[in-house]
Formats: sequence, C-alpha cells, structure tokens
Amino acid sequence: MNDLEQRRADFASLHESGCFVIPNPWDIGTARFLQHCGFRALATTSAGYQFSQGQADSVLGLSCEAALAHIRDMVNATELPVSADFQSGYAHEPEGVAANVVRCVEIGVAGLSIEDATGEPGQLYDLDLAVKRIRAARSAIDKTGAQVLLTARAESYLVGHAEPLKGVLQRLTAYAEAGADVLFAPGPRTREELGAIVSAVSPKPVNAIVMGNMGLTVADLAGLGIRRISVGSALARTAWAAFMRAARMMAEEGSFEGLGGAASFEELNAVFEASKP
Repeated sequence: MNDLEQRRADFASLHESGCFVIPNPWDIGTARFLQHCGFRALATTSAGYQFSQGQADSVLGLSCEAALAHIRDMVNATELPVSADFQSGYAHEPEGVAANVVRCVEIGVAGLSIEDATGEPGQLYDLDLAVKRIRAARSAIDKTGAQVLLTARAESYLVGHAEPLKGVLQRLTAYAEAGADVLFAPGPRTREELGAIVSAVSPKPVNAIVMGNMGLTVADLAGLGIRRISVGSALARTAWAAFMRAARMMAEEGSFEGLGGAASFEELNAVFEASKP
C-alpha cells in the first residue's frame, strides 16, 4: 500500500467507530499547525479560502480550477488525509459533477463533499436532480478505483427553508440510498435535530459542523451518535476577528493594544521547522 492509499484507508477507518474532529485550515501554515496539534485528518473550507483571497463566500465564487489548485495545496501541505469541500461540484448537470469529481480524486483527496445548493439565493436543486448528482459523484469515484469517501450535504438550513429539518431528513435519506458514505447538514444546533439526523441515516456516519460556541462538546456530540465534527470557516473567522480588532484599534484609536496576544516568533518558527514535509 503506497502513502496515498494509506492516507485514504486511515481516513475511512476513522469513520468506523467513535467520533473525531476534522478541523478546516485555509492555507498551508494553518494546515501544518493543525497537524502539529495532533489532529488525524483535515478538511478544506471554501469560505475560509475565499476570505483569504478577498472574496465573499459563495457557491459560485470560485472556479473549479481555483478550487482544485487550493485543494492540491492542502493535500500536499501535510501527511494527513484531506477531505475536500467541493461545494456543488462546480457543475449543475450530473455529468459535469462526475467529471470534476474525477479531477478532485486525482489530486489525492481522501474524501470530498457535494452539496445541493444551486448558488442562487434560497435555492436547492430539485430532489430528483440532487440525487442524480450524488449518484454521478458516487459512480465517478468508483470508476477511479480509489478509496475516497463521498459526503453528501443537504443545505436546507443554510438557504432558509421554512421546514429545514423535514427537508434535511428527506434529502439525506435519499443521498444515503444514492451511495453517499457520509451525511452532512450544516445548520442544526440542538440535540434533538442532530439526533434525528443520526437516526434517519443510521448506520451511515454523520458529520456535524460547529460554527461557534453552540454549548455542546465533542463528548456531547459523540453521545448523540455523531461520527465526525468539522468547524467550517470558524477557525478562519476566529483569526479574522483578532486581525480586525487589532487593525481597527490602530486605525480608529491609535492603539496597539490589539497586538498584545500575538504568537511569538519562537513558537511559530518551532512549529514550522518541526512540520516541514
């Protein structure tokens, strides 16, 4: 088994039992620091990357080429398996999704996610087409012969649907039947909602996302049956908050107080010397 096959096998095994955190770096430095912290896998964040490029978070905000270049950087940054936030597959029709999924697999990812938001405000793909898109992604992965996990995302909460949990349960159940390995619905925050999702798609693993302090710990989420926990753009936004505060204090108050919590040269140098690939 070569190194890439081992990464992919290790990633798959993480989903077999227990619960793990898969944090989301947005550049090479943050990826290497997260490896330094002892995490066992990483996931990309399209929002975190877009913010770093001076772009608003948008399903249609990145070209497929730009997304693939960033994902390649993340795959090559560390020795950890990487799951790609592949947004809506950078295509509308199933055939286009399949072609782009093959390109993503060829980069060396251990997993990738496909969401059902169209990129238009408040719009999801019709369920029939959304299922065909997941089925196309599944088939494309299988044809490569690579052990790459497919995560299907239901975006009902994020687009503001009137009954998001009902929509999520219907969609994730259909995506599981279409061949998704992992199911994911950004937005639910309560134990009841998360527990309902786990029950609906069991025994397939569920990814929960923590975008802020929602009052639940890793142990709490594990107790609900959540198998994988990501944080999306939360780490990037946390870093942005410190940067914005310090910059505004300099600009508006002439104060450098916001620089008081800066990491030291010594610590950063030590981390990155130790994490050279």
